[in-house]
Amino acid sequence: MSHSEFSLETLKSNWNQVLDTVLEVDRVAWLLWFDARLEKLENDVLTVNFTDSEKFSGDHNFKSARNPEQTAKLIAAIHKVTGRDLEVRET
Repeated sequence: MSHSEFSLETLKSNWNQVLDTVLEVDRVAWLLWFDARLEKLENDVLTVNFTDSEKFSGDHNFKSARNPEQTAKLIAAIHKVTGRDLEVRET
């Protein structure tokens, strides 16, 4: 798949497989990322947010638990599924 063919929609269509790959490695990392909303993909930077997690009572965001190690597991899963090396940023 060429660089121009890889889009946010392509990643979204593979997102369940990405999350399944994270789950195979680390259930906690999966829990931290399963609620992410894929917002934007530009210049190999994926921007995600967790606004859906804020609509429930209580804190379901887990922002304080997401750390570079957990993010690295997501990035590795994205690479394994799509062959792309992306940076992940949270808004």
